[in-house]
Amino acid sequence: MIRAALAVALGLLLLSGCAAAPEQAPTASVPAAVEIPAIGARSSLIPLGLNEDGTVEVPPVTSPRQAGWYSLGPAPGERGPAVILGHVDGNRPQGIFSRLHELAPGDRISVSRVDGSRSGFAVTRVERVPKTDFPTAAVYGDTAGPELRLITCGGVFDRAARSYRDNVIVFAVLA
Repeated sequence: MIRAALAVALGLLLLSGCAAAPEQAPTASVPAAVEIPAIGARSSLIPLGLNEDGTVEVPPVTSPRQAGWYSLGPAPGERGPAVILGHVDGNRPQGIFSRLHELAPGDRISVSRVDGSRSGFAVTRVERVPKTDFPTAAVYGDTAGPELRLITCGGVFDRAARSYRDNVIVFAVLA
């Protein structure tokens, strides 16, 4: 009688989902394109690595509408922070991320992959930070699940340095 009651209780627990398998992130493959409907941005993605000085490579400024994926980190959809970089402008023409600072929590980002699948992300926050105080750990540090970072330049343009003083960083989680 006790065994029967235990079996019924165990069966109810299993049916109620208490013993369900944990959710897993979609399998990731090489990202092919990024789309951000809220700001009308869409670009194919090129792989990016590191420059000789150890800084992260960016897409060519001569192609300001081109975004790139930091291929030495996780791919979008894999556990960890995938990073996509793009320009705010290209010495006059608007860049792919010219309106990145306009994103708000809840806005959606879609990344398509070469295997035909897609990963959707939801923006959690947008920050503008001085390049001298770049939050490396927050951008590239380990995360519990799949996340996405979008990065561009922002703030005031420093003509002497020929560079913007700040970075705009979008933080997003798998949706």
